[in-house]
Order: sequence, then C-alpha cells, then structure tokens
Amino acid sequence: MNPNVAAPEAPTASPRRSTARVKEILSWYSSDNPGSKANLARMLNHGTLAGTGRMVILPVDQGFEHGPARSFAPNPAGYDPRYHVELAIESGCNAYAAPLGFLEAGAAEFAGEIPLILKLNNHDVLHDEKDPLSSVTGSVHEALRLGCAAIGFTIYPGSSQAGRMYEQIRALAEEAKQVGLAVVVWSYPRGSGLSKAGETAIDVIAYGAQIAAQLGAHILKVKLPTDHIEQDEARKVYEKQAIPIGTLTERVRHVVQSSFDGRRILIFSGGAKKDNDDEVIAEARAIRDGGGFGSIIGRNSFQRKKPEAIRLLRRIMSVYSGEIP
Repeated sequence: MNPNVAAPEAPTASPRRSTARVKEILSWYSSDNPGSKANLARMLNHGTLAGTGRMVILPVDQGFEHGPARSFAPNPAGYDPRYHVELAIESGCNAYAAPLGFLEAGAAEFAGEIPLILKLNNHDVLHDEKDPLSSVTGSVHEALRLGCAAIGFTIYPGSSQAGRMYEQIRALAEEAKQVGLAVVVWSYPRGSGLSKAGETAIDVIAYGAQIAAQLGAHILKVKLPTDHIEQDEARKVYEKQAIPIGTLTERVRHVVQSSFDGRRILIFSGGAKKDNDDEVIAEARAIRDGGGFGSIIGRNSFQRKKPEAIRLLRRIMSVYSGEIP
C-alpha cells in the first residue's frame, strides 16, 4: 500500500473489559452460548466506541453488489482489498464486513487487529431481476477459518424469493450459533411486492427489522426510513394509533421499537455517497437520538480519500459517543 497522503494517526483500539452497558446488551441474548456472546462482546468492546454500546462498522461488499468501477473508481485505492481493512482499523471501527475474497486478501496480514464479519451471500447487477435472490458465496466453516466474529447475510423482504432466503439464513444462523459466531442480517425490502418508495417506507423498514429479529439475528442492519407508508392496512394503524413518524428521529425510534423494543442491536445503512458531510452527521445524530445503536458506513467512507474518510468516520463516532451534541 502506497497512499499519496498519510492518514491521521490511528486511535488506540485495544479490547477492554465489558462495561455495564455491554453486559446489559449481552443479557438480551440469553439463549446463546458463551461463544456467540463473546464474539458480540468482541465487536462491542473494540475500537473508538468500545464499551459504549454503540457501533460503527465498515462494510465493503459493493464490489460484488455494484461492480468494481461503480464502487472503487471514485477512490482507486479501494481496488486493493487491504485498503479497506486498514481504513476500518485506522478509523477505529468496531468491525469490518466483506465477502469471502476481500477477507481472504487481508485476514492473515491484519489478523487479530479488528473483528471480521464474513458476508455469506451476495447479489450482482449483471442480471438485476425484479425479485432478487442473493447467491450463497461463503460458509460458516470459512468464517471460522478466517477468524471471524460473525457471519453476515442479506434478506430481501418483498421479493417473491424471500421465503427461500429466510430458510437459508435460518439454517446458517443455527450453524453459526452452534460454533459460537454472531449473526448479522442485512434486511433490505425490495421486489415486485413493493413500490420503489416502499423500499424505505417506515412501515416496511420496521417490518424488515422485525423479520430479521424473528429470524434470530443478533445485529440487524436496515436503511433509514422515510415517512411514506406503503401498506394500506398499516396506514390505518399508524393513523389510528397516532404513531409519530414526522421526523427522522421519530422514525428511527419506531424501528428500534419494532426490533424487540430495542432489545436487539439495530444499526442503519449509510447508503450512497453524499457530497455534504453535514448530512451524514445529521443522520447519525437522528439515529443516536432515536435510540439506534449506530451505523454501517460503506460508500460514504471508502469512496473518499483515506484522510477524509477517517475524519468523517471519527466525526460519526463522536456523535455516537456524545462528544458532538
């Protein structure tokens, strides 16, 4: 690696003993064996936000999901898999998530420096079907071989293929928990059952979070919801019960409530790269104030030059730690 500009000095991110908040979070997973809870603790106790109960994760599955040029041409250093591991470590992220190939390219060189999440399924856009179904591209065995703390898996509620994905993650989650790994589910509503606006509608995002929790995920990843309501029957309830969804903070709070009343770790996707950093910070503030546990920030970080990406990630972490009001 030969970056053109030196990155800021990395923060100290050594693991530490669980705080009362981390122990409280772990208590929500009482059916799990010590191994899975230990790996949850590894992630919660790592990086700049260690011990706070908050998380910022760097995910880099976009090369598979969107193609290399769309993902890495804005910052060509990103074509090298090692760049992303370095970025996650130097910025103080809680964990780094990627498909098999990217993890294999850096797992040995950076062994033990950051918790890893192996993304077990992926979907390409060379044939972008209306009802997507990701292919299983990794295994629990490979996650263990690479020293991962968790497996990751995407489901598409709203796709006609959703039932198959639910069955796949149920089996993989059972296997992962048996060997002491944690389970992270990307719940991204999409498919012929939904309009485009419905993919991020408040009722649909809350439903997607509930489905991921019901499938046994330890950590749920969803997109930020809009105030659109997709389902007519849901609209009747939202109106009758006067569920507050007018602000992003209120919508985050509702999705947290839908995630077992906040008893599952719920993090929110950063989405496509935004030119205005203040918009990213405002979203993090709404997530924090709504009771969300943090962010999983991909393109909004690795599509920037490393010093800029590290500054942004540390600002986001400062929001979650309370250093930035």
